[in-house]
Amino acid sequence: MTTTLEPGTAPGATSTPTGLSWAVAGVAAGLAGIASVAASMGTGAVYESDIAGDAPAITERLAEMTGAIMAFHVATMVSALLVVVFAAGLHRDLAGRLPASSTLPMVASSGLLLVAAAQLLGSGLTTEFVFGVQDPEQLVPETAVLFGHWIGTIPWLWGTAGLTAVALGMASRAAGYPRWLGLLGHGLGGLLLLLAVSPLQYMAGMVGPVWLTVTAIGLLVSRRGR
Repeated sequence: MTTTLEPGTAPGATSTPTGLSWAVAGVAAGLAGIASVAASMGTGAVYESDIAGDAPAITERLAEMTGAIMAFHVATMVSALLVVVFAAGLHRDLAGRLPASSTLPMVASSGLLLVAAAQLLGSGLTTEFVFGVQDPEQLVPETAVLFGHWIGTIPWLWGTAGLTAVALGMASRAAGYPRWLGLLGHGLGGLLLLLAVSPLQYMAGMVGPVWLTVTAIGLLVSRRGR
């Protein structure tokens, strides 16, 4: 004989929390993350084959991309701030649906907090260089090259979102989330974790924001439908 527990009624669980603002923040965080990656792709002077290895030329090219660099900075920081809000809301929501002894809420929130930290660090050099490349005489060109590689990799480190996605997948049935959200978490979460441990970890930036956007929309719609 088996017993099915309603979400939030497992031993040690608290009542299922209400409120959807955290899910809305997740949608916005995912969209801002997509914008961040797109803007970062528009600042790839260091990857242009005709000036590759030429630090002064790369610096001059970056000076032509300051609009994209600023767009990247704003989108990245907006995403980072909203990711924290979504992580907190997801932790609360999971904790209200799972037994108090479950580690899944902490794993889920921690994965996204690491993403926010990568975004914060990834945009941290923007102020130093968005103005510095405008005055190359006050800037060592090789440092601008480093900056170009920095914004082309660090803010793309969404691999730890795989922890969140897989944790959500593992919790989906017990927590009463839609089945497809669990399958999405296992599928894209597994891919994100594989990318995280590979030398191509920056490629997680192409997957993580999309997973977050779709997942947050799914959580928002499923909660509104009740």
